[in-house]
Amino acid sequence: MQETKELNALFTLIDDPDEVVYTTVTERLVGYGKPVIPNLEHLWETTPNETIQERIEMIIHRLHFTDLQNDLTEWVNSPCPDLLFGALLVAKFQYPDLQIAPVLQDVEKIRRNVWLELNSFLTPLEQANVLSSIIYNYYHLKGIELKHDNPDDFFLHKVLESKKGNAVANSIIYQIICEKLDVNAAIIHIPKQSIIAFFNSDTDFEDPNIQYRDQIHFFVDATNGQAYSHNDIETYLKRVGADPDPKYFKPLSHQAIIRNLIKDIAKCFCKDSDAYKKEELMQLVELIEAAIP
Repeated sequence: MQETKELNALFTLIDDPDEVVYTTVTERLVGYGKPVIPNLEHLWETTPNETIQERIEMIIHRLHFTDLQNDLTEWVNSPCPDLLFGALLVAKFQYPDLQIAPVLQDVEKIRRNVWLELNSFLTPLEQANVLSSIIYNYYHLKGIELKHDNPDDFFLHKVLESKKGNAVANSIIYQIICEKLDVNAAIIHIPKQSIIAFFNSDTDFEDPNIQYRDQIHFFVDATNGQAYSHNDIETYLKRVGADPDPKYFKPLSHQAIIRNLIKDIAKCFCKDSDAYKKEELMQLVELIEAAIP
């Protein structure tokens, strides 16, 4: 963006010790939108003062976050929010300059390899075996313990890059591949788990009276691709003291999946210095919840 007298004046006020002045300057700069970021980056590079650099970094972060809020609002209100695109938007919270082309290429590589092994004569269990074989054996995606000490474990591009992901990230990747291949499988809401349910091919998800549990063939643990029976899930629910509530077997909407993903990422920012990130992520959660029927 071409620098103007107003921009130059705002830049000179970034180091003002008065917090009211700094807040006003920040709001004015955020009002310029993303085009002002290169100017701020140049200012950062030519400013030796670390305190001023930190302020510039915060302003740039605010600009990226405002842009992300707008993109996520558009995504969540779209008629058919794409799960992969939603997950990549979430990754842009931490990696605003994320290049999505390599991620799309990785996903397409997995999809194509699974597609080559599928045919219309396979049973759902045989389909699941092909998916698990390609994703976990051929592609070597590994499941790691679900912890909240590293947000990269939840960002899809980082998981695909390292080929290591927790149950939350792996389940999203699994569902994305299933959707691209018209395999009738989806993440369901089993407590404290990220489980994929394989549904009957003729399941009518628009039927308000549907009993989702009766429509499920079996379940897959997205951490490692292991298949589970209904008895396995019932045993697990008894062990954790949960009744087999019908809502546990209902497929999560893409909005709900992304909301839950953001909630998990927010738990990674526990330090006082990261409190603003946790607060911003919870703002994104509220944004999505306001749109979920």
